[in-house]
Amino acid sequence: METRNPRRWWILIVLCLSSLVLVVDSMALTVAVPAMTADLGATAQDTQWILDSYILVFAGLLLTSGSLGDRFGRRRIMVIGLLLFGAASLAATVCTSPAEVIAVRTAMGVGGALIMPSTLSILITVFDEEERPRAMAAWGSVSMLGLVGSPVLGGVLIDHFSWHAIFFVNVPVVALAIAAALTLMPESKGPWQKPDPLGAVLSAVGMTALIWWIIEIPQHGAVGGRATVTLAVAVLTLVGFVVWENVTDSPMVPLVLFKQRNFSGGSLSLTLVQVGNGGLLLVLTQYLQFVLGYSSLKAGLAFVPLAVAALIGNGAGAALGPRVGHRWLVLAGMLVMAAAFGLLATVTATTGFTVPATALGLLGLGAGLAMPAAVGALMSTIPAEQAGVGSALNDTIQQAGTALGIAVLGSLLTSRFTAEMPADAPEQARHSIAGALAAAHGDQGLVTTAREAFTTSMSTTFTLSAVGVLAAALLATVLMRPEAAGAQAPAAQELAA
Repeated sequence: METRNPRRWWILIVLCLSSLVLVVDSMALTVAVPAMTADLGATAQDTQWILDSYILVFAGLLLTSGSLGDRFGRRRIMVIGLLLFGAASLAATVCTSPAEVIAVRTAMGVGGALIMPSTLSILITVFDEEERPRAMAAWGSVSMLGLVGSPVLGGVLIDHFSWHAIFFVNVPVVALAIAAALTLMPESKGPWQKPDPLGAVLSAVGMTALIWWIIEIPQHGAVGGRATVTLAVAVLTLVGFVVWENVTDSPMVPLVLFKQRNFSGGSLSLTLVQVGNGGLLLVLTQYLQFVLGYSSLKAGLAFVPLAVAALIGNGAGAALGPRVGHRWLVLAGMLVMAAAFGLLATVTATTGFTVPATALGLLGLGAGLAMPAAVGALMSTIPAEQAGVGSALNDTIQQAGTALGIAVLGSLLTSRFTAEMPADAPEQARHSIAGALAAAHGDQGLVTTAREAFTTSMSTTFTLSAVGVLAAALLATVLMRPEAAGAQAPAAQELAA
């Protein structure tokens, strides 16, 4: 007898639209920053807050929003998040000062935190074990296309309109997602349990402090002064959160999930991968624009091999998953990713684009194989009634990994670049390749030196990324169980008992 939801593939389209709007907004904004800051007269500190206010609120509220979805209904929470995200995006189109943009970005962060855990939790409750790999592959493919395509879209919108269009484009997508969710998607929730307000406060404060500390590492260092205070708040509140969740009768987050090897192996290996991936766009876009001389639009198009290969990897992973199991897909994919980062580490100032294009293709293929398999392995251990907070726990861990990767790799890139530049170079030229090219004033010697210094520092950064992904592959192999994808249900049943 057919027990699957007849509208499940339509529901998947809604989930893809909901997650796509988050990816497109985040990536397109990075392209819009120069035009936006010039128009608003924003300082460097204003710009940092425009970018960071979203991620701070988003990461801090993920666990709480996942718990709200399980308690009050995942569709309801997702729709509320979409409404808030869409309204804030519309408000951003009339902003005239940096403070106003920071305020709407904060509101968008709240909306994004409500949307993200709901999409994955609804997916795993709508699709059974047999169809879930295909559904997750499609969901991951759409996100990858958004990741690669949004800088291109951002460049086109800014060239033809203004930076306000970056925000306005969210509005019709959000409206379509809300209409489709209300029409096609059934409500799902877990059994009612007592609220855990202390857990919610501790998780929000702890994650916000942790991400803030990571973000400020490049500027203020990991310890000393304000950094030490922020780190202490993060450690104390997160330790308090773990202790409280283990002693309260109604924990917001089922930390017992980490006793499942597939959950702990999948989530921790994904975190290490995100650390390695953290500097990819940051570093490669600078190489394409400042070393190869690409325009913003051409630099965005250069990532097409990554997207195409990721689609192929996702399709292959969905087909192979039921036969070989999650663990071997994760291992194979991460080894390919590590090889791609190793290839990127060989790039020099005179390499051109052939080697990076090949590496991006390998990286997309490896990510397409590994990432959906790792997420599928960890999500299959989560009981349906805790799908929202389980998804949020995975999202939160990965957000911390991404932030750490951007901070550490970005800081390494900058410090290595400064070390490689001559001591007698202009002060502005010793801190970044953008500063060096601006200070060159036609001095080809300085331009060549800066490009060589940048590619040397880029090589160091990608070598560290390769090591991180290799460590993730090892961790996944050791921790994750070798059963096939369809053999994961008993773990979830044990947790639910």
